[in-house]
Amino acid sequence: MLPQTSNVAEAILAGGRPDAPAVWFGREVITYDALRRQAGSVGTLLLRQGLCRGDRVGLLAENSPLFIAGYLGAMRAGLCAVPLPTDCDAEAFARYAASLGMRCVLVSPRILPRIEAAAANLGVRLIGELPAGLSAAEALTAADVDPCVDLAAIMLTSGSTGEPKGVMVTHRNIECNTRDILSYMHLLPADRAMTVLPFYYCYGASLMHTHLMAGASLVLNNRFLFPEKVLDEIDEKQCTGLAGVPSTYQILLRKTRLAQRRFPSLRWLQQAGGKLPDPFLRELRQALPDARLFVMYGQTEATARLSYLPPERLDEKLGSVGRGLPNTRLEVIKEDRAPVRPGSGEVGEIVASGENIARGYWNDTEETARYFRGGKLYTGDMARIDADGYIFIVERARDFIKSAGNRVSPKEIEDAIAEMPAVVEVAVVGVPDELLGEAIRAFVVPTRPGAIAADDVRSHCLKRLPNYKVPEHVRFLPALPKTSNGKVAKAELRAFG
Repeated sequence: MLPQTSNVAEAILAGGRPDAPAVWFGREVITYDALRRQAGSVGTLLLRQGLCRGDRVGLLAENSPLFIAGYLGAMRAGLCAVPLPTDCDAEAFARYAASLGMRCVLVSPRILPRIEAAAANLGVRLIGELPAGLSAAEALTAADVDPCVDLAAIMLTSGSTGEPKGVMVTHRNIECNTRDILSYMHLLPADRAMTVLPFYYCYGASLMHTHLMAGASLVLNNRFLFPEKVLDEIDEKQCTGLAGVPSTYQILLRKTRLAQRRFPSLRWLQQAGGKLPDPFLRELRQALPDARLFVMYGQTEATARLSYLPPERLDEKLGSVGRGLPNTRLEVIKEDRAPVRPGSGEVGEIVASGENIARGYWNDTEETARYFRGGKLYTGDMARIDADGYIFIVERARDFIKSAGNRVSPKEIEDAIAEMPAVVEVAVVGVPDELLGEAIRAFVVPTRPGAIAADDVRSHCLKRLPNYKVPEHVRFLPALPKTSNGKVAKAELRAFG
């Protein structure tokens, strides 16, 4: 068991030397000393608003010093930070504020006009800028909390209905998961991460936690719509790492000059947030051969990470998400509650336990009882285990396609189509069909309009897959619909005509 810290914000903020850079934001560089003072000022300001231990504080801002200081400042004051997606409109904001009982929200000046009226109607106070730094005499000490009980954050995710759920994350959850990630990433104070993932997403938040606790720094870039510019800043700022979801790497590999450029400073890559098709993993290895690639698996309900695949095993275990973290136990359980036999090919549900598993969903006892049972998280992800104990996810239980009596994994078809050089992204879903039950439909984003035809896709699949796995329909899109976290929104694709 890891030694426990009462308030995790203190552990995170203690990572760096006072004069060391913590955050790079455009031309602005914020040192650890300045960040600590900013976080302390925010925490003091919130308490002076009459907020009490455990009260929820909203954060509605792009990745910025305001977000980081607000997030850590709220935790340090014993309050509960609630990061909100930056694309939420006034109606969504009102729902979040009411359901989570938020009395105060730190909001980016860019977003402020969008929600001012809704906040006023609810009596929610908005703070649009960082307060001036406090003197040493004014600064409050970190609030003493029960790390295993008190909430540090409520992170939004989607439950089985697709409606946002608030995952209750404790101080202990964050500290345990952060230290586990650091145990295999071996981050150094000299590390500098290109940060394109939003901090309101648990994967993005974990980058903040790990880098600051390690005394490293974050380069904030909110312009992934211009991916070549992101590569320019990696080079300019001499970033040592990049973390992304599958679409991050698919776009960089097929829409930029990544493979033609050289980035001598890059020493590691992190990939999570869904399965990056095997062909793209191979391309990424070829494009950046000197960077260690960590493939990881996690869920918001597990704070962030559940497992990782060591880079040195990537070629041998291609397609695996590795094994559980040091303080996480992963089991793969069949419907009869018996564990699958390693190397047998049997498929079961991944069940996780450990100090990184969240307390459940905010004000939702039904969904909590469904996924959190007996101190364990039932992930809904179906997987097998090889003879060496490495986990291979087959599919989420609800994403399997049932076509003509066959149970089909979309991932297998997506991997096959992704081999085609003219494909940037692909998503496969099942759509209702009177004859087949569900027909297989592939949505493909080509490198350019007309670069590939539907018959090309089907012909390619016929060479690699059984007939019943070949898509009935192929549709081309300029881009796949995404959630605010950058994941493919398959529910929207199923609704396409």
